[in-house]
Amino acid sequence: MTDAAELERRTAQLLADHPPATTARQDFLTARFDAGLAWVHYPQGLGGLGAPRSLQAVVDARLEAAGAPDNDPRRIGIGLGMAAPTILKYGTDEQKQRFLRPLWTGEEVWCQLFSEPGAGSDLAALGTRAVRQDGGDWVVNGQKVWTSSAHVARWAILIARTDPDVPKHAGITYFLCDMSDPGVEVRPLRQITGEAEFNEVFLTDVRIPDARRLGEVGDGWRVAQTTLNNERVAIGGMRLPREGGMIGPVARTWRERPELRTHDLHQRLLKLWVEAEVARLTGERLRQQLAQGQPGPEGAGMKLAFARLNQEISGLEVELRGEEGLLYDDWTMRRPELVDFTGRDAGYRYLRSKGNSIEGGTSEVLLNIVAERVLGLPSEPRTDKDVAWKDLAR
Repeated sequence: MTDAAELERRTAQLLADHPPATTARQDFLTARFDAGLAWVHYPQGLGGLGAPRSLQAVVDARLEAAGAPDNDPRRIGIGLGMAAPTILKYGTDEQKQRFLRPLWTGEEVWCQLFSEPGAGSDLAALGTRAVRQDGGDWVVNGQKVWTSSAHVARWAILIARTDPDVPKHAGITYFLCDMSDPGVEVRPLRQITGEAEFNEVFLTDVRIPDARRLGEVGDGWRVAQTTLNNERVAIGGMRLPREGGMIGPVARTWRERPELRTHDLHQRLLKLWVEAEVARLTGERLRQQLAQGQPGPEGAGMKLAFARLNQEISGLEVELRGEEGLLYDDWTMRRPELVDFTGRDAGYRYLRSKGNSIEGGTSEVLLNIVAERVLGLPSEPRTDKDVAWKDLAR
């Protein structure tokens, strides 16, 4: 078992062999991965050492103190938080060797091709088809929507229907799609913020080799649950300092602008500050639980709290600023690589937070997950559970 002392020694050796001040960023990240210090809980040879997940902090703190570069986790969050754990759990040895290192070093950006115009909250109703050819390849046709980072991504995690003659959850297969392949078209979706952070993706006769199938044919829904559970934790359980995230700008404005204060706003700010701190500490506890295994449905509760708090806090901030809160800094159509909640003004935070209760699973769906899988309440009646997908009303 690799312990903290061994990780300290290995980290010191990495820094000695590849001094951050004189080593190219990409070279340092590659060396870190090969040394097993990327994600220490992963197996040896795949960026880890089979160490307890909780010891990652030992490595991160030592490297940060030495001024070592990180892998820009916000830019490659879909790859790190969703694709990697799914590939690790269900991928073949060849897939793990091919994809995990460039994913972690940021050489290859990933996106998620799950949601569709007719299959968002009811994701299992998706209609994108993958048909197997005689040569073993799959030909994919369909449309995906709300795809973050598709305009910069090299790879995508994709679920498609491979058997329309069975119930909707049973006829899905999971693939790794090369976004540079012929037939993949990415179109921007301009949002209420003015940006096109999301995209719609059209797949027309896209050929995917069977070697890029993840998991068994027809088992895609089970594979996708690993992705979705990790996604909710990644969105709702981010590690933040006290007054990190959306509550920070509001608290700073309150302290710096006493002329804006009212008794009512004070009471509401205190309530939201406490709730944000409770959510932060709950997230820390969830991460400690994750150190012992795979994320479970508890991540849905964290994502619910994240969405509600962001929307309430941003609404309070606009109110607190009065007329200033109605201003908007820039409506320029851009296609950003990441979302910057705290780097923009109050108007941006207010508008962008509206999407928090939709992305990563709608709040309504997550409430069902919490009710059924966390609280153990009876599930809602589902009349389509045993009906073949092709016979469903659409």
